[in-house]
Amino acid sequence: MDPAELKSALDGVHRAGVPGVYAEVRDGDRTWRGASGVADVSTGRPVRPDMRQRVGSITKTFTAAAIMQQVEQGRIRLDAPIGDYLPELVPGERGRKITVRMLLNHTSGIPDYIPYAFPSLRKSPAGPESLDANRFRHFSPDELIEMGLEAPPTGEPGGRTGVYSNTNYLILGRLLERVTGTTAERYITRHIIERAGLRHTAFPDGPRIKGPHPRMYEALHGSIDPPRDYSVYDMSWVWMTADLVSTTEDLNRFFRKLLAGEIVGKSSLAEMQRTIPVRALDGTTIHYGLGLHKVDAPGCGTFWGHDGTAWGAGTLSLTRADGKRQMSVAINLTRWKAADSSGDPRHPSIDEALETLYRQAMCGDRNAEAGDASRVSAPAPPSATS
Repeated sequence: MDPAELKSALDGVHRAGVPGVYAEVRDGDRTWRGASGVADVSTGRPVRPDMRQRVGSITKTFTAAAIMQQVEQGRIRLDAPIGDYLPELVPGERGRKITVRMLLNHTSGIPDYIPYAFPSLRKSPAGPESLDANRFRHFSPDELIEMGLEAPPTGEPGGRTGVYSNTNYLILGRLLERVTGTTAERYITRHIIERAGLRHTAFPDGPRIKGPHPRMYEALHGSIDPPRDYSVYDMSWVWMTADLVSTTEDLNRFFRKLLAGEIVGKSSLAEMQRTIPVRALDGTTIHYGLGLHKVDAPGCGTFWGHDGTAWGAGTLSLTRADGKRQMSVAINLTRWKAADSSGDPRHPSIDEALETLYRQAMCGDRNAEAGDASRVSAPAPPSATS
């Protein structure tokens, strides 16, 4: 682990156009933290490696771990129909066909609700009007779930491949509340966050982030120019699917303990690591288990983790299977990819700079093959979170 090379890679991401980037990389008992750029483009306030970040869909791993704890306690059966637990929320034939496992690995066939909660995203090109209109709107989980259930299905439940959908994890949040008798936020805080010893990870209790954090700039594929700050936002639009705030240090600690069997048992972890091909929101295929991505980096090993975005905030956390090599990276610009005249997204230098950073952080060699890591070089799918 070369600190100079890591810092150079961070600086490359900033020079390529990201206002601020910060990371923690761990190799055995050695830990490196660094930052490059600014947290606020208007004041020039520098970004710091200890800042808090909206981590988007990395929240899903926390939710999945909480569900698996309840599986271990016998309150939930992975292959039981969701209708057995929430018949009023997922009624009828759908409730009888869709299992808890299908929600966790995105094979339920239930589509994502986000294009319906943010209708301006369905325009071509997508517009920011819904982002501004919903900044302080409070959604209920059931309202969002209904949007997903009323939309055309993406397939039959239980297929060999999945389609990524945030709706699945909202339903899982309701399931967690039903079987524990408390709020999902309270359960995960006590049994996941506190159990892992995370000091700077929490669910937001309002539209503002508490503690030092960067402003978060959304470009929406060039439709917002210059990118707009969405760091103040009511996160009820994602709830248990993507609303956590954390730090790179806490994320590395969480995934290290998860993969060591300290959050869920070894058999539960094995279930979480049973992957299938899932089509992500950006159209690519990922190897997805139960709240975990699998990323193969040839020459460096197999990594597990998750990536995520919220408006203006992108985060990626990966841990090698043996737990000894880790990286968590945060950026404060998302959806910078604009479309060219043919409609295909351009791949500007930001992507290349991030790939260099990821290779350096995962493999310690800028020339190493990142393999599947190149897919997560830009954690910013077109709808909202990944």
